[in-house]
Amino acid sequence: MKKVAVIVGSLQKNSFNKHTAKAAIELAPASLSLEIVEIGQLQMYNQDLDATPPVEWTLFREKIKSADAVLFFTPEYNRSFTAVLKNALDVASRPWGASVWGGKPGAVVSVSPGSLGGFGANNHLRQVLTYLDIHTMAQPEAYIGSASTLFDADGNLSDEYTRKFLTNYMAAFAAWIEKIS
Repeated sequence: MKKVAVIVGSLQKNSFNKHTAKAAIELAPASLSLEIVEIGQLQMYNQDLDATPPVEWTLFREKIKSADAVLFFTPEYNRSFTAVLKNALDVASRPWGASVWGGKPGAVVSVSPGSLGGFGANNHLRQVLTYLDIHTMAQPEAYIGSASTLFDADGNLSDEYTRKFLTNYMAAFAAWIEKIS
């Protein structure tokens, strides 16, 4: 069984990205063990703290290091991904030469109430992941738009097309992990 760290780039309580991440976890093949790794508690990265990092940084780095793969869910803010997600990427990639991201298989799902499905954020995040040596799945891509219409009042995925898409996406991601591993 492959251990997958799920990173949600939104801190909003009723985040469409968190709802989508939870649906993807439910729809994933049994060969994957997925856990959402929280990022909101991470202090902003400051190189001065590398010598004595905050406990939250150390715990986060350990969780990422122990994962076999990483699955990112991102909203789009101003045609990019969120500051909290960038901070998590920075915290786990530092200090220089001690990145815990390198060599891991990864994938990106962008979720937005807009019709473009977070296209800008998805592609911008992929650029950063390339630099961090995360082997990001190229196909299928996941841009989930009109998110406000996909969930019921309790945050459960109610759209069958999206359910089928996520099921296929997670199967492709499991195959990607096996290929890269």
